[in-house]
Amino acid sequence: MYKLLTTLVALGASLMAAPALAQPLKGNAAAGEAKNAMCIGCHGIKGYQASFPEVYKVPMISGQGEAYIAASLNAYKKGERKHPTMRGIAEALTDQDIADLSAFYSADGKTGSTALPAKPANEPTAAVQALLGKANCASCHGANFATPIDPSYPKIAGQHADYLFVALKAYKADSGNPKVGRSNAVMGAMVKQYTNAELKAMAGYLASVEGDLKVVPQSRFR
Repeated sequence: MYKLLTTLVALGASLMAAPALAQPLKGNAAAGEAKNAMCIGCHGIKGYQASFPEVYKVPMISGQGEAYIAASLNAYKKGERKHPTMRGIAEALTDQDIADLSAFYSADGKTGSTALPAKPANEPTAAVQALLGKANCASCHGANFATPIDPSYPKIAGQHADYLFVALKAYKADSGNPKVGRSNAVMGAMVKQYTNAELKAMAGYLASVEGDLKVVPQSRFR
């Protein structure tokens, strides 16, 4: 009995001494707006194009999911997404900076609570529908491609077609390339089912679908 009591006391003491589980950081949109100087030069100009690893419009991030923006920045910071410019920017951000920027951009440009249709108004061609069904894209990104089932997944409806194409190809990139590629087991397995021509066809359709994403020019660029 004494041994049992001693064990229970020791266990209780260790539990009391254990540090509290870290709480997720809460982003502050106002603080994020004050920290976005490194973002607006690309994401705050309509039609702005990147030139690496090829020419394409930089993604629209205003209206994107908060958790997805944070996950993306952390992936660049860790090198799971390979892009020299984005990694350099992400590495300069603290965890709180990432939380604040994510909060800002997820709310940026929202003017109301207009609900998107449950499914795209413009139906894909039979060929594109078959391609989307092959990897069951809607099962993660939502039937309208703007309501992902997990907040860390992206909204892809209405995103620039050329960006989507480049992003999808990045999941197919050789993992030995130090500057190009994205590490994600699920997406990697999905995209490898497709030719680049098929990825381009899907990207073109997804870009035509109504969504929340937009470019909100900052005052200095208007």
